[in-house]
Amino acid sequence: MPEQLIEQLGLLGVFVAGATPFLEALVVVPIAIVLGLDPVITTVVAVAGNALTIGLFALSSRRVMGWIVARRHRRGLDRYSPSMRRGMDIFESYGVWAMAVVGPLLIGTQVGAAIAVSLGLSAWRVTIIVTAATAGWAVLAAVVTLAITG
Repeated sequence: MPEQLIEQLGLLGVFVAGATPFLEALVVVPIAIVLGLDPVITTVVAVAGNALTIGLFALSSRRVMGWIVARRHRRGLDRYSPSMRRGMDIFESYGVWAMAVVGPLLIGTQVGAAIAVSLGLSAWRVTIIVTAATAGWAVLAAVVTLAITG
């Protein structure tokens, strides 16, 4: 009984960590597996948490991006931060799939989703594509972690 509670609390932590911007499922999954949580359930829960915030950022991206740009302008900074510019460059050069695949490594899935929607893509399409890429990264992280740890 206490072991189940500990595992359930651990999975709740995995969900919350996966949902935290810039703390990607790609990072959360190996840590949780090394700590002894079930790899399959951990991967699903981490991706679900990440997907939640990807969707929220995508749906509210026009408002969020407007707020970020206005805030940067008030502080006398360029409209876009270097990571936002990097994301825009990736999107404009290679498309949404490339940004979805490289996003977790360079700019974060949530920022990548917000940039893609602010550049004209549908929030639902972006959510699906970025979540699919996140799931791919999370599965790869789980497989590599299991291969290394045995």
